[in-house]
Amino acid sequence: MYYAVRHLTKFRYASPVSESIMEVRMHPRTEGNQRCLMFHLSVSPRCRVFSYRDHLNNNVHHFDIPGQHSQLVIVAESVVEMQPTVPLPASLAPSAWDDLAMLVHDNDYSELLLPSEMCQPTEELRDFAKELDFRRKDDPLSLLVDLNEKLYNAFDYAPMTTHVDTPINEVLRTRKGVCQDFAHIMITMIRELQIPCRYVSGFLYRSKNTHDRSAEDATHAWVEVLLPQLGFVGFDPTNCLIAGDRHIRTAVGRDYADVPPTRGLYRGKTASELAVGVRVTASEQMPEIEQDLPIPEDWSMVVEKSAEPISAHLLQQIQQQQQQQADRGRS
Repeated sequence: MYYAVRHLTKFRYASPVSESIMEVRMHPRTEGNQRCLMFHLSVSPRCRVFSYRDHLNNNVHHFDIPGQHSQLVIVAESVVEMQPTVPLPASLAPSAWDDLAMLVHDNDYSELLLPSEMCQPTEELRDFAKELDFRRKDDPLSLLVDLNEKLYNAFDYAPMTTHVDTPINEVLRTRKGVCQDFAHIMITMIRELQIPCRYVSGFLYRSKNTHDRSAEDATHAWVEVLLPQLGFVGFDPTNCLIAGDRHIRTAVGRDYADVPPTRGLYRGKTASELAVGVRVTASEQMPEIEQDLPIPEDWSMVVEKSAEPISAHLLQQIQQQQQQQADRGRS
């Protein structure tokens, strides 16, 4: 199956800013059953776009717009080929716990085992794990399939009730959130059992025959867990799915803080507003990218920390960091 993805992002500033710098993680990965056949990034105002690969092999594009502007529009277009996923077994042998321990011992998965910025264990989370009877039992695969379903049933999918930096405890208290919240809770619980896992950002293709809870006009997030004999297996607690050939992977990291679609700063004292649109279409033949994805006039969704004012010192630090990353990518 082929998927054409068009991801449109528009920043609007209350008054003109004199400079913007931005990192973008929208380029689908090529790995496993997924191949990115085409990717194009366009930016307005026009500028020169650079790219590098980070230490987790994510494609990162970055640019600097030094001139005055009142809006910034980013359009990412890609074509991805997905091969059918191999069905998972119903379970693993109980000895898989020992195999997992050996796998962790023989390899460095520290980044995927330790708490991270947005996946910090709390007493409330440990109480929630006890409520779900989440502990080492049966086999790792059966345990995670069960957790995936329990998280789906325990939380309501409620857009606009959380933000990108909403702590786990607030989601546990309200039992409401969106895909990134459910992924963060699942990751934190799994790492408490010393099982390597990572956050995945990307897209989920929806058709008329699917009944996914997640929004079709937005990016998506799920979890990949390292299991013996199976490698990384994707779990989507938002939709109670095992990640398959409808899940298009863009970037992986410890949590959302590692892989936001956009991370930027601007020079100027003004407020910023963000609107995002996503369209994913499927076909059995190599598709053509659609030429138009307008932003509805009534979009005025404000996203906290989408962009922040920038100081000259911070600008210099970021430019040096981007140059170092680019140099490492060429070495």
